[in-house]
Amino acid sequence: MSYSPLFLSLKIASIATIIVFVVGIALARGISRKVFPGKSIVESIILLPLVLPPTVVGFGLLYLLGVNGPIGQWLLDWFEYKLVFTWVAAVIAATVVSFPLMYQSASAAFQNYDRNVENAALTMGASRIKVFFTISFPLAWPGLLAGLVLTFARALGEFGATLMVAGNIPGATSTIPLAIYSAVEAGRMEQAYTWVIIIIALGFSSVLWLNWWTKRNVISPNQNS
Repeated sequence: MSYSPLFLSLKIASIATIIVFVVGIALARGISRKVFPGKSIVESIILLPLVLPPTVVGFGLLYLLGVNGPIGQWLLDWFEYKLVFTWVAAVIAATVVSFPLMYQSASAAFQNYDRNVENAALTMGASRIKVFFTISFPLAWPGLLAGLVLTFARALGEFGATLMVAGNIPGATSTIPLAIYSAVEAGRMEQAYTWVIIIIALGFSSVLWLNWWTKRNVISPNQNS
């Protein structure tokens, strides 16, 4: 039994989580506190992958990234690079599907503390970048961490969109969920059980650690105060 799906899943989920974390914070910070025409439409588009079937998301990505799609054809013509059915395509699929979780958590985190602290720092001459990293980010960190952990867990378990845009190529794009699918199809139930236990253990450990950290660092200090 090859353990390449485990390492590939961790690699894809980690890269997708980093991308989602950075972009999600930037978008949430820029959008959540502003009022502009069409804001509800923009946020609905961002959250759409959360309610759509993963195969629909995968179909959309396949249309955009395929060799006949606008992005895929451009990459093929200019760089001779075929994006679909590669691990990079799997990263994109995991990023798109898990992005709404990070955006929701970050958006709520940036709205749940008193902005007067930021305004006071700006009034005293601190730059917006300094205010963000010394005040905004630490105050929002509990919510951002929750989004980070949930994003990683969702990216780790992504199946439908990945299958559509990256395929199920052993050693190249076969993640744990795809390995489970292949094992069941081939009747290798013991192998499927092994992968199921591994991914449940990873997901459970992530959520358990998040709950432990939240109770220790957020709930306990509040109770003591």
